[in-house]
Amino acid sequence: MHHRHGPAIGAGTTTSDRQDAGPGRRWAGTTTGSHTDVSVSAIHRPEHPQAGTPVQAASGDGVAAVGPDAPYVTIVLPCYNEQDHVLLELERITAAMDASGYSYEVLAIDDKSTDNTLAVLREVAPRFPRMRVMPFRRNGGSGTARRIGTQEARGKIVVWTDADMTYPNERIPEFVRYLDDNLDVDQVVGARRTEEGTHKWARVPAKWFIRMIAQRLSGMKIPDLNSGLRAFRRDVSLPYLRLLPPGFSCVTTITMSFLSNQHPVDYIPIDYAKRSGTSKFHPFRDARRYILQVLRMVMYFDPIKVLMPVALWIMGLGFVKLIVDLIRYDFHVATSTLLAILVGFQIVVLALIGDLVARSRSDT
Repeated sequence: MHHRHGPAIGAGTTTSDRQDAGPGRRWAGTTTGSHTDVSVSAIHRPEHPQAGTPVQAASGDGVAAVGPDAPYVTIVLPCYNEQDHVLLELERITAAMDASGYSYEVLAIDDKSTDNTLAVLREVAPRFPRMRVMPFRRNGGSGTARRIGTQEARGKIVVWTDADMTYPNERIPEFVRYLDDNLDVDQVVGARRTEEGTHKWARVPAKWFIRMIAQRLSGMKIPDLNSGLRAFRRDVSLPYLRLLPPGFSCVTTITMSFLSNQHPVDYIPIDYAKRSGTSKFHPFRDARRYILQVLRMVMYFDPIKVLMPVALWIMGLGFVKLIVDLIRYDFHVATSTLLAILVGFQIVVLALIGDLVARSRSDT
């Protein structure tokens, strides 16, 4: 069944209303609705006292509660030192969304920029009546911005993207329509055809290695593990938002959270432009964080996939050495052999206990 109107899909549709299907990965290759004006504002919420606490903006008179007049799509746009091109991104996003006919809001989050990004956002706010500005008290990282932005989103579909002119944000309506036309899919990700970032010599092999680990542990083909352009159903994402780290690996986390819990994720190939401005990506530090985050996510949802192979390898080596010891040393067994078998057995027990804990949680 194909739905072409944003509000029609949004009215009372939940995860259980959609078709029941297993994890899918399709390669795909824009819709009418109604507009809803949203006043320019920021939000002060006492439940976010940590890094990234939003403060009251200069203009706006509050945010309407989620209801019949809420937009169908929320575009979360983290901004950190993007004064030179945030306006261009806003123009590109709003032009595409206005032409699509979807009702929407843009949640522009200033992550305590040290340049004039916030001043630019406030200055141009009257030009974008569907934009909300949320300034943070201190820098919380892109993951914190995306997490709080998704929590504050009023739309049923949430779009994550960047404000650095790298992603084809004019294609955002295509991502939303893809979710409308494929009700069994919970997230659609822009799979980049090329890598145009800085430190390309380090990024390409590091990302390939991390992606291979993620595919091995998740059992899914993942064309792009950490793309910054994606759209997903907000209700499906809510249980996993607390797992998002503050940094760049938040995109890896949301991908692995969906895949590890059998939420279908599809991919649309996209072009990726060279970044405007200075990249915040650090190849070695961020690569280490990506690997740890992949392992952490799989351990959290399915610890057997991580621990059992390690246990079986150690036990296997122990039993091989046991046979060698019995043959070479006249039925005498070395202490290291017994330790290897015992350690492997302990890891098996730990994996089974971890699996029981994971299955007892409500978010798995």
